[in-house]
Amino acid sequence: MKAVVIHEFGTPSVLEYVECAKPNISAGELLIHAKYTSVNFADVKNRTGNKAKGNFPMILGLDAAGVVEEVFDETSAFKKGDRVIAFPKNGSYAEYVIANEQLVFKIPHDLSFEKAAAIPTVSFLAYILTHKVMKVSEADAVLIHAASGGVGTMLVQMAKQLGAKKIIGVVGNMDKANIVYELGADTVLTYDNFSQQVNEYTDGYGVDIVFDSIAGDVTEESLNCLAQYGTLVQFGNSGGRAGNIKTSDLHSSCRNVKGFSLGTTRKLKPEMLQTVAGEIFALLKSEDLQVPIAKTYRLEEMQEAHKFMESRQHQGKILIKI
Repeated sequence: MKAVVIHEFGTPSVLEYVECAKPNISAGELLIHAKYTSVNFADVKNRTGNKAKGNFPMILGLDAAGVVEEVFDETSAFKKGDRVIAFPKNGSYAEYVIANEQLVFKIPHDLSFEKAAAIPTVSFLAYILTHKVMKVSEADAVLIHAASGGVGTMLVQMAKQLGAKKIIGVVGNMDKANIVYELGADTVLTYDNFSQQVNEYTDGYGVDIVFDSIAGDVTEESLNCLAQYGTLVQFGNSGGRAGNIKTSDLHSSCRNVKGFSLGTTRKLKPEMLQTVAGEIFALLKSEDLQVPIAKTYRLEEMQEAHKFMESRQHQGKILIKI
């Protein structure tokens, strides 16, 4: 099979398009013939060594859409030919991937593989953040960082569907603002002194919820515009540096900080994702959820796809056709 592997950490040039042996499945697993995968910022962190351990050769990638090729156990709920999305266990940049059955989800027949491939990581994550980790209500003013990216575009839509009274998106530059407005944001800001802009926009109140995937300085500054009794939800560190939070910023203002990791949940509570999948498919069927796709590359163009991801110029998901 064809796959993209790395033999060392580094720039996009370490991504090699090669021939590999088709993997073998064990009990509780499925072999999936992948049609599409996607690029997530976590893949960049894994490629550079900021997240992954050096177990080379390594196949990166978090999710895939395709067709079940092989079932280990005849009592499985799946059969050969089922159309699915999955979180593979050993990477998804390959023609064939293995996934634990608990992390595989049948997709509706009228859902294209292209659209399905844009769902797993960003939609599952955004749904859990807005419906379970910190339920958005009609009383909430919400601030969403990296609002034009894959997760950000989902968060904006879900906050809108849940009736948030104000939705504020923050982007790297205003060239990305249009898509955020189109998906439901009330205003879009850049990172230039964003907390002051938020406070001015909210007449000094601030926001009730911050969804933060960047960390570092962004987390620290977000506390400057988080309302009393508000909650900051930290679910990533694409900025590359951990943010520092002082206890004095919390107890006297009755504010909260919550953390969430989809990767941890896949490992420790995969059953949570089964319920989420049904909700996501229902939203897609009702056309209440758009899935913006920034660009689609071929598997052999993975280096270019990673360069595009790192440029931070994308709006929506970056897909890979296999």
